[in-house]
Amino acid sequence: MIPAMPATVATSHRRPARRRSARRGPVSRGSSRRASAVVLRFGRLAAMWVVAALILVAGVWGSWGTAQHVMLTKGREQGTIVVVRCGGDSCWGPYAPLSPGSLARARVVIERTVAVRVGRTYTVVIRPGGGDEVVRSGPAGVLYAWVPMGGALLLASVVVAGGLGRGRLGWVLAGSGVVLLTAVFVAV
Repeated sequence: MIPAMPATVATSHRRPARRRSARRGPVSRGSSRRASAVVLRFGRLAAMWVVAALILVAGVWGSWGTAQHVMLTKGREQGTIVVVRCGGDSCWGPYAPLSPGSLARARVVIERTVAVRVGRTYTVVIRPGGGDEVVRSGPAGVLYAWVPMGGALLLASVVVAGGLGRGRLGWVLAGSGVVLLTAVFVAV
């Protein structure tokens, strides 16, 4: 025993336990706060999943406009273009057909990007209903068509890792986006 303590045990100053009544009253404050916290957490998680899904859908939507012509080439006119001149946001040159039924054209137009240079020859597919507009085909064209998806993967990775707390899934999405964009850089 400690010398400063009295020899008798003092009575405790605790409150007596409340008896629960047999009838149920209103929900206590503690349980309603817990319930609202659960609802808010579920709402936040649901909203973040929806945002991540919308970002990925927008990436697919942005990529598919060009990718469908490059990936689904059966029945489309395929050929090559020798870029002669560039101006503004497009380049043009003569078109030489490679697929049966495709006709040679004196001038077709391709979008001007960092990958298109004057004097180079590119394999292309003519856009249906686009008149003289072509898109780049082959492996480089397929990869280049999916650039918006690569950006969407990177953006969605931030939402998934930060907003949802799913670090591993966020790293997988970010890694996929980086691999896709790096492959485009190397191929183009």
